[in-house]
Amino acid sequence: MKRSIFPVLSLIVALGGSVAAAETVKIRDNSFLLEEAYNQEPGVIQHIQAFQYMKDGSWGYTFTEEWPAPRETHQLSATIPIDRLRGPRLSLILPTGDEERGLGEGILGFQGNIPLSVELTDRWVTHWNLGMTYVPRARGPGGAREDTYGFLYGASAVFLVSENFNFLIEAAGETIEAVTGIGMTERESSFFLNPGVRFAWNHESGLQVVPGIGVPIGVGPSRGEYGIFLYLSLEHPLF
Repeated sequence: MKRSIFPVLSLIVALGGSVAAAETVKIRDNSFLLEEAYNQEPGVIQHIQAFQYMKDGSWGYTFTEEWPAPRETHQLSATIPIDRLRGPRLSLILPTGDEERGLGEGILGFQGNIPLSVELTDRWVTHWNLGMTYVPRARGPGGAREDTYGFLYGASAVFLVSENFNFLIEAAGETIEAVTGIGMTERESSFFLNPGVRFAWNHESGLQVVPGIGVPIGVGPSRGEYGIFLYLSLEHPLF
């Protein structure tokens, strides 16, 4: 995406649950563009890396830590992004980017997101996201400051070929505002489909390694854009 398929640096308290249709042990990992309503089990932490490269040469990398807080009811996450651009979860958005280059708003912001995960059958799982971003007095060119708002939404379907191999298709959209001058903001929308696959290697030590790959394809306001999305998760007991 031109501006944000990846989140800014955030501290996240995730409130989530799932509706289960079966007790089979399955991959319960993060989707690529969406959040799943699964929290970390007690004593288990997760390290997630994601990299996306788009046809215009823009790319983004994120590193995420997820910890139970302190049990599975809640979790604490921290995400660090590195981006190169051309052209209720509750998150605290910290001003770590350069707003003059379109890499941030230059001030503290907030984001809320509601994830829902439903295990329809032993083979099919679906995930839904709906969220909003608010940045008070975001900075713009020439020292301009205005409140900005953004909205994000998405849905996905996951097919479990086996317990450790999944096909998935995601649809994710976002509308964001940017300050363009004193009293002026500009709204930009994006929408992507992302088909992909992921699989798990489970080790006797309790380590689970989940690599994945997706192909984000722009439709509607993002028509003509496409790229590749690489994913790697390492999950293991804390002790």
